[in-house]
Amino acid sequence: MRAFLWLFDTLISIYIWLVIAQIVMSWLIQFGIVNARQPFVMQLGEFLYRVTEPALGPIRRRLPNLGGIDISPMILLIALYFIRILMHDLFGSLARAL
Repeated sequence: MRAFLWLFDTLISIYIWLVIAQIVMSWLIQFGIVNARQPFVMQLGEFLYRVTEPALGPIRRRLPNLGGIDISPMILLIALYFIRILMHDLFGSLARAL
């Protein structure tokens, strides 16, 4: 049981870092620090978009229009941390008992 809890925690941690990378990448492109037409930047941006958009899309559709501010990544990060802590609370004691 401890192995599954570790695996779940690791997968959530990796996804959190991918969301953070998507945020940073969008800022770097938006402020003109990196060229979005460069092949490596384009591939990295497309990968991060494809990985994070299935979770961010439904959140964006439910949020009201806040102008140019996108808070959906922050809501996703809070939800991921909540799920992570909830899994440790629910299954951590069970894993320690085994």
